[in-house]
Amino acid sequence: MTSVFIITGFLDSGKTDFINYTITQPYFQAREKTLLLVCEEGEKEYDPRVLERTRTIMEVIDDEDDFNAKHLAELEKKYRPGRVVIEFNGMWLLKDKKLPWNWKVEQQIAMINGATFESYFTNMKSLIAEQIRGSELIIMNRCDGLDEKIASYKRNIKALNQQADIIFENKDGEMNVTLEEDLPYDLSKDPIVLDDTGYGIWYLDALDNMERYRGRTIEYTGMVLHPPGFPKGYFVPGRMAMTCCAEDIAFLGYACKYDKEEELKNRQYLKVRAKVDIEYFEDYGKEGPVLKAISIEPCGKPGNEVISFT
Repeated sequence: MTSVFIITGFLDSGKTDFINYTITQPYFQAREKTLLLVCEEGEKEYDPRVLERTRTIMEVIDDEDDFNAKHLAELEKKYRPGRVVIEFNGMWLLKDKKLPWNWKVEQQIAMINGATFESYFTNMKSLIAEQIRGSELIIMNRCDGLDEKIASYKRNIKALNQQADIIFENKDGEMNVTLEEDLPYDLSKDPIVLDDTGYGIWYLDALDNMERYRGRTIEYTGMVLHPPGFPKGYFVPGRMAMTCCAEDIAFLGYACKYDKEEELKNRQYLKVRAKVDIEYFEDYGKEGPVLKAISIEPCGKPGNEVISFT
């Protein structure tokens, strides 16, 4: 199998700079040749001397119709690379493209220009949402002067891809993003009461800042879900959330330990008061928030059954 690395993003998002940097790093060196497929040419160019030194062969694919499995296989046959790096055109839909059968995507990285993110997210949400959903790493650069907006940007990204690592960069390098001062609920309260907006933000923030909530008591309205194969004594009290558009709705919630969970019906609404613990949970496959029920009371449907992050 041929290893493939896909770097996606809109024009002027920093894809070329990122690839230029990466191919020169010791951890990315290899004996085999690297085939670099450039699907759009911006202001930045690749230095021929760097390409030669790193045994990188560049091919430009300007025409979207040429980005097909047959043509890509022909390029592989021509150059016989050990791996392929693709600078993908952010205006193309990657989900519509087919790679040769023997190409294995090792990593997809989304590059985002922080200065233009709000505009793209408003006007081209479906395109940028696809880039974010399919990527294991998301790098938002050029974040200078955006300190007050970074928190909401991070929430928007996490709503689309909860598992991705997100890096924010300014001219000084990686930024340390702390959301506590922007949270719409008071962390000093006991319990922490979450309304519709608060629940969605708490759910996302707990992914990144688990220690912030360890041992804390929360209270919110949640809907019952019994996931197939879940261990006895556990269920998920969560909420339906619109992460991008009306066609893109997901159920968001964490496991909750409750000794009477078998009495609860799927889609039943509850007023949940629970203590947050951080522990390994098999269905997560890693350590994460696990709720320990203090009180569970049936309640009516909330005014908005589907919450939104936008």
